[in-house]
Amino acid sequence: MDPDAVAKAFVEHYYSTFDANRAALCNLYQEGSMLTFEGQKIQGSPGIVAKPTSLPFQLCQHSITTVDCQPSGPAGGMLVFVSGNLQVAGEQHALKFSQHWQKSDELVAAFLVWELDVVQSLVYVTRQ
Repeated sequence: MDPDAVAKAFVEHYYSTFDANRAALCNLYQEGSMLTFEGQKIQGSPGIVAKPTSLPFQLCQHSITTVDCQPSGPAGGMLVFVSGNLQVAGEQHALKFSQHWQKSDELVAAFLVWELDVVQSLVYVTRQ
């Protein structure tokens, strides 16, 4: 299976789910998964999903600019890096974001059951 195709399919699924129903992201994480969001470390599916569901905006649309992936480890792990724009409803300017996932090599059945570790940042641009 082509790693780039797997990464792109995962990214499309993740962001379409995030934009439509953030609570459904719980199916993508395991108890050992960890999210680092702007310096805050959160472990386990319930805590990880609580972060995006608690964001101050309800409606948003992700626009992906790049998806890069590479193998990680000898047993099938994968590192996926994504960057793009996040348009929040009611806001004139989109936020820039970057996010990466580290897929554990322990779970290889399908991308929907990856053991994921995530690092995400939003980039706030102010105009002077």
